Amino acid sequence: MASGNPSPNGAPNKDQGGTVKQIALAFELPFILVGPVVMGGVLGFFLDRWLHTKPLLLIVLGILGVIVGVRDAVKSAAVHDKKP
Repeated sequence: MASGNPSPNGAPNKDQGGTVKQIALAFELPFILVGPVVMGGVLGFFLDRWLHTKPLLLIVLGILGVIVGVRDAVKSAAVHDKKP
């Protein structure tokens, strides 16, 4: 017996990829959140070493990375939430 409620033509209803999209988003979000923080931190670390301003740029660019990461994660989740 087929799983799911049959459609009028007798074929089982499909999720239309909704579950797969949710799994893809779940795997994508950690990279969206962590990537900018790591990039800002690394860039700040090397700029601090070059300009001798330890740890000012590391902190500033790390915080900027957190802001960008959260903004991109919220934007990505909103886009995936709007799609049918």
